[in-house]
Amino acid sequence: MADSRDMYVVHKVFRREFAAVPGLVREVAEGDVTRAGLVADHVGLLTFVLTKHHEGEDLLVWPKLLERGAAEITPMVETMEHQHEALHRALAEVDAKLDQWRRTAGTGEREALAAAVERMIPPMVEHLDTEETHVLSLIDKYLTAAEWEAVAAATMGKMPKSKLPLVFGMALYGAEPEQVRILKDTLPAPAWFMFSRLGPRAFAKHSRRIHGTATPALVTD
Repeated sequence: MADSRDMYVVHKVFRREFAAVPGLVREVAEGDVTRAGLVADHVGLLTFVLTKHHEGEDLLVWPKLLERGAAEITPMVETMEHQHEALHRALAEVDAKLDQWRRTAGTGEREALAAAVERMIPPMVEHLDTEETHVLSLIDKYLTAAEWEAVAAATMGKMPKSKLPLVFGMALYGAEPEQVRILKDTLPAPAWFMFSRLGPRAFAKHSRRIHGTATPALVTD
């Protein structure tokens, strides 16, 4: 059956990276469109990954749980679906503010974007917490390992290949040894060999450009 503990690693990325975004945005000087574009690309990657992650669950997880699970789990699945809908609206607002700020690097657009991200973070964290507490055990009970791997494959398959090492490096950064082992077990050996080497280097390079350090704070709340 499925082993959904890899979700803790994915969720850690969202908690850590989104928590840093408002500060990153507000640090960009008015009119500095070059720096704004760099930070905007970073934020856009985060919103893209989170959106595709949720789309994979919407298509490949919730229907199977509803089909196979006992009737009493239906309210929890419906809660997940409703939280996704609310988060997608919040992410759409972030993306809209992001496009506006990218073009101008204006003070008003900068604050509007930072505030939109700040509004999005609490419901995102609530959703991640609820999923970890109540849903991962259901995934492990009702989905097979192959079905769970298909969810990850569908998500990764929608990402630009050039971004895969960076995204994987984000996941490895700060992961506990047991979490690294779980990630290793979910990938074919050649993919693990490649991404476990390219990922940390890609993340360190990206992090120096965005955060000013290869070792940004491990924010988890």
